[in-house]
Amino acid sequence: MKLDVVTYKSLMNGYFLLDDVNKAKYVFHIMIRKGVTLNVRSYNILINELCKNKMVDEAMHVFKEIRFKNMAPNTITYSFLIDGLCKSERISEVWDLLDEMHDRGQPADIITYNSILDVLCKNNHVDKAIALLTKIKDRGIQLNMCTYTILVNGLCKSERLKDAQKVYEDLLMKGYRLDVRIYTIMIQGLCKEGLLVEALSLLSKIEDNGCIPNVVTYDIIIRCLFENNQNDKAVKLLQEMVVRGLM
Repeated sequence: MKLDVVTYKSLMNGYFLLDDVNKAKYVFHIMIRKGVTLNVRSYNILINELCKNKMVDEAMHVFKEIRFKNMAPNTITYSFLIDGLCKSERISEVWDLLDEMHDRGQPADIITYNSILDVLCKNNHVDKAIALLTKIKDRGIQLNMCTYTILVNGLCKSERLKDAQKVYEDLLMKGYRLDVRIYTIMIQGLCKEGLLVEALSLLSKIEDNGCIPNVVTYDIIIRCLFENNQNDKAVKLLQEMVVRGLM
């Protein structure tokens, strides 16, 4: 029975779902050998999965294959590759791909930039991240909550709590609906600086702002309370977790 492109793709996706990347690659190469017509979307699927499995060199090889076949990689192709390179901390190659995107008239979107901002912040290059944010804004690209969360986290980890608070307060002023992750990051930043009163105050305000603290939020502040011999307050929060069904 002759398999069609839909069947091959379904088989390849099935192997990816089973985390069997090698078999998925094998199916992909069978498709090529049998002359199955592949488009950029087909290549994007493979590139994305290779990057997810930290096989970035192989993903780059597939990317070169696209260009060798005179096919035009699209914004999604570049986004997958840039995300993979960022997670592998190969930032110098990221700038080259960004330049290539610009030259091809396929400017990066906020999802792509978030990957870059994340790796810059995680490597303590917060000033570079802020400089990149300025460029993003100048290009008229709308920042999203993920962008701000990355920035606030980077600032807190770099012991720039006051700067993080300014960003946080600015978001509240502008009416952004903040999620539990950004509140948790701020609480962690406050705890790290020994500002337990402020951390507890922020914890009490989360629900007022339409958000619910999760296990991670409680865990951070409870640990800090115990470390500072504020056992009664820690036990009270543990009891609150039990009532909420978080324990």
